Amino acid sequence: MEIVYWSIIIILIILSFVGLVYPILPSVVFLVGSFLLYGVFFSFEPFSWLFWTVQILFVALLFGADYMANLIGVKKFGGTKAGIWGSTIGLLVGPFVIPVIGILIGPFLGAIMGEWVVHRTNLKSAIKVGIGSVVGFISSVFTKGFIQVVMVIYFFWVI
Repeated sequence: MEIVYWSIIIILIILSFVGLVYPILPSVVFLVGSFLLYGVFFSFEPFSWLFWTVQILFVALLFGADYMANLIGVKKFGGTKAGIWGSTIGLLVGPFVIPVIGILIGPFLGAIMGEWVVHRTNLKSAIKVGIGSVVGFISSVFTKGFIQVVMVIYFFWVI
């Protein structure tokens, strides 16, 4: 049974990293779920209050990094709240409409549409905001990926 338990834990960890590029998958839930399942399957004994405090801080950092990267990417390229909302909607819809590449095209087109529809921004400026949205998304993936790697390393170090 130990192999089955470890397989489930590892699958949840892998799914948390898949969630970096498919934001519809709740990365944080899978990662924290893997920690909790370890406790259920084996023991909660290695998990002190320090472990949970550090992991909760990392979870907060993950949410903050996701929001800030998109915000900074769009704002730095001249976007407004409309571009941010459009980018976010495109990020959620894009992968379903255009599998695989939709994860980049969705936020790009969403930011362009948000800026163009709400502010009647010229196309060149709207495209610039769309590029900022993609830059923000890519930097978010790398930042969150780094944080998740640290969380997993800390998990294995503790157990």
